[in-house]
Amino acid sequence: MSQPDQNNFSATLLARRELLRTGAALMFIVGIVLFTGAGIKADYMLVVAAMIGGYMAINIGANDVANNVGPAVGSGALTMAGAIVIAVIFEAAGAVVAGGDVVGTIKKGIIDPQMIANTDTFVWLMIAALFSGAIWLNVATALGAPVSTTHSIVGGVLGAGIAAGGFAIADWSKMGAIAASWVISPVIGGVIAASFLYLIKRTITYREDKLAAARQMVPLLVALMAGTFSTYLLLKGLKKLWAVEFGVTVLMGFLVAVLVYAVMRPLISRSTRQMENDKHAINRLFTVPLIFAAAMLSFAHGANDVANAIGPLAAINDALLYGGIANKAAIPLWVMIIGAVGIALGLALYGPKLIRTVGSEITDLDQSRAFCIAMAAAITVIIASQLALPVSSTHIAVGAVFGVGFLREYVKAIYARVVHEIELHHQGGDKEVVERFLEGFQRASHKQRRVLLQQLKARATPARLAEIEQEQLARSYREQLVKRSALMKIVAAWVITVPASGLLAMLVFYAIRGAMLP
Repeated sequence: MSQPDQNNFSATLLARRELLRTGAALMFIVGIVLFTGAGIKADYMLVVAAMIGGYMAINIGANDVANNVGPAVGSGALTMAGAIVIAVIFEAAGAVVAGGDVVGTIKKGIIDPQMIANTDTFVWLMIAALFSGAIWLNVATALGAPVSTTHSIVGGVLGAGIAAGGFAIADWSKMGAIAASWVISPVIGGVIAASFLYLIKRTITYREDKLAAARQMVPLLVALMAGTFSTYLLLKGLKKLWAVEFGVTVLMGFLVAVLVYAVMRPLISRSTRQMENDKHAINRLFTVPLIFAAAMLSFAHGANDVANAIGPLAAINDALLYGGIANKAAIPLWVMIIGAVGIALGLALYGPKLIRTVGSEITDLDQSRAFCIAMAAAITVIIASQLALPVSSTHIAVGAVFGVGFLREYVKAIYARVVHEIELHHQGGDKEVVERFLEGFQRASHKQRRVLLQQLKARATPARLAEIEQEQLARSYREQLVKRSALMKIVAAWVITVPASGLLAMLVFYAIRGAMLP
């Protein structure tokens, strides 16, 4: 087949896949219309709201779920198909089993419901917020930018609320806290992930006998993950089923960690007997914990973030059935099913694009790096929940990916500078001597490398370089392991999420009100 023919075939195949995805999504929306319109005999406004809620759920599945499974896929711990299956099952289970019976009608309390004129205005406001949030998520997914679905719906509620009741309707202190989370979430996630990666490097991969170090540290790390995720699941995933005090959750997490350590220590000891003493073999020990983490993150996400899709829909249903505007609205089973099925469908149809973005297009990940990202995601949410910080799970996960990448850049730069210093000390000497020293230096542990460098400096004087040459060398050490284009695109998308969805919600609200008024 010639090159033009191959290009035409690829373009045709891509178009067919896109058509199939679009067709499946449309069939889901049509099914919602038939169910709500004929089965429930609902108000036509509820039918419209249900359609938009389903559209929102699809976009949440397409964009937000990637944060839970992307690092595991990028590291090779899970295949794309395996990750989608796990995420679909646990997202749906979290939504249906632990999604709760009621949901807040005004997301994050950012507007005052008492300033909304009447029930009709409230319904229009919620439809505008839901629709604008869904459209912005759709745009972000098409651009390959993982954004916060919570911030998307917050922007929609804020914009439609201002359109309905003026600027005084908004709680600007709450909005300030949400804006601060744009910085807080990724920074905390990045610092925690980088700290764990540095710990793994110092205690395992920088050691001469990596297997002996792994027998000591990996059971501890896996036990810490099990305890952390148990606490995380009780605080976030199961809080609507079983409300437990923070001290009790920590104690239960500690007991789980002790149990897992007792089980993992002999397992890791047996697993490492036939392994090679290298980094790749050590990485494989983190594969099963990563699969566990992906499942638990997906379950907790389904239990919490399904409210972004069904919260406004449940509020509209409550307002149309009972009149008035309540702070909490009951979640009918059919509403929960729309949210759960929509998220699963969006993940299966459109999720791979964002999974690849998070897993491999920001920085290269292996299992140990992905482990650090998962730990950062859980620990940051636990800390934030106790400090009442309105953090975003999307920002935390992506910030953790960047944190891991930037630590790798820093370590690489230091190592390159040290290697260059060794070459300067041996300048003019036998090339084979230099190569043997570098080979021994690369095999040495972190502690041994420091000794070698001290010995080298004691017996030789390095060549002095001009200041401009030193700056040029410093720049050459900065090997970019984090793609700057991805960094700029994602940060830009984060910054404009609330304003973009807010402005769009204003326009949609005015259009609906103009069409509905006599």
